[in-house]
Amino acid sequence: MDLPISPSQVLLYGIAIAAGLIYFPYIVVAYGRVSIGMDMNSPRAMFDRLPDYAKRATWAHQNSFEVFALFAAAALTTYVSDSASAQTSLYVLAFLAARFLFSLFYMLNLPWLRSPMWVISMVCIANLFSASFV
Repeated sequence: MDLPISPSQVLLYGIAIAAGLIYFPYIVVAYGRVSIGMDMNSPRAMFDRLPDYAKRATWAHQNSFEVFALFAAAALTTYVSDSASAQTSLYVLAFLAARFLFSLFYMLNLPWLRSPMWVISMVCIANLFSASFV
């Protein structure tokens, strides 16, 4: 794999992109809130009135926060252990693709596609941690 940036940069940029991906589903949540009439006095109480796709987007958004901490730790561990390589770059890119698709499939209510994306992202995290200990 011949990328125009170094494997170390892929790790760091991957963390930044993963942080941005947290908010991909929230765009759909915001659209759902606007479509039912935003209630600034009690925004959390609006959840029950949200369309189903917006509820699923909320859950995808929350899951993205949870997995980001693991990914950031794995990527930073790989970075500080000076274990960045073409292989770790592949793990980062696969993680980012899987997380984007995870959120998309979650919002589209496709659990048979969403679950494999979750597994792929967890395998990428495990492999990043593993690469840093070799």
